[in-house]
Amino acid sequence: MNQTGNAQLKNRHQELGLSDRQVLEMYKNMVLARKVDERMWLLNRAGKIPFLVSCQGHEAAQVGAAYALDRTKDFLCPYYRDMGMVIVFGMTAKELMLSAFAKAGDPNSGGRQMPGHYGSKRLHILSGSSVVTSQVPHAVGIALSGRIEGQKLVVLTAFGEGASNQGEFHEAANFAGVHKLPVIFFCENNKYAISVPYSKQAACESIADRAKGYGFPGISVDGNDPLEVYKVTKEAADRAKRGEGPTLIEVVVYRLVPHSSDDDDRTYRSREEVEAARKKDPLVTFSHYLKDLGILDEPKEKEIHDRMLMEVDEATEYAENAPDSAPEDALKHVYAE
Repeated sequence: MNQTGNAQLKNRHQELGLSDRQVLEMYKNMVLARKVDERMWLLNRAGKIPFLVSCQGHEAAQVGAAYALDRTKDFLCPYYRDMGMVIVFGMTAKELMLSAFAKAGDPNSGGRQMPGHYGSKRLHILSGSSVVTSQVPHAVGIALSGRIEGQKLVVLTAFGEGASNQGEFHEAANFAGVHKLPVIFFCENNKYAISVPYSKQAACESIADRAKGYGFPGISVDGNDPLEVYKVTKEAADRAKRGEGPTLIEVVVYRLVPHSSDDDDRTYRSREEVEAARKKDPLVTFSHYLKDLGILDEPKEKEIHDRMLMEVDEATEYAENAPDSAPEDALKHVYAE
């Protein structure tokens, strides 16, 4: 690559205020999310863990957004696919595996929740629910609570484009718009609500178009580009902190694997479509960006992948051999004690 092209590329993250070290860290987190996810698929197929909702194809959007937040103050209200997001906020491979195996040491719920239902008071991550879109009004509630208490916090809530058709999304967006609450509505549009294609879900051209009806900005970006996602999320967070209200961000991504471990995506999308999407795999495209700048090379890339794989190996062994939850613990936090 010529020096002019090199300089133009270099400016992409430096102009956003990100250092070479930070973008390399972003890449590492994307790789870790992918490695954990791939291992969970193998464990599921081996009959060792019951269920999996994959983040593959969403990693760049999730990591880019999480990096734009203040992890000491801001809150995440993620949905079940947001492994990359919670990793940035501090959840480890070991903790994710404890959850997948439903072990007593699972920090999300002590093994009581389904895998992918993240939650950590310490890490400012709201505990998730299986009810689609329920995290969205909860996020608005946290934002309102923060305002009442005089805290300068931002709440990001993530959801799929199918969830944006639920009543909870519209009620939450309307309330947040009226009261100008510091909420980022983060729609990960992977083009399928399980098996239903976008064309049969919504009549609008973009989910971002819906923001106008609630009186705040909506923007649609390429979710395969972590730097672009970082940029728009940072702008939304800064706007929220200035008291200017919510933003709806639509990140257009592609789910590279079935909706869940119980889904057969061959029934509703062609292999050609999936293979075409794999050519835009965000791990590959972001790796190329870093290599073009000299931040990453083949040996360093191999070292990162090997190190993350070792971390996943250790986490898997630890979680598989960890103590199970006691049967009576299923009633914990259900009834008053």
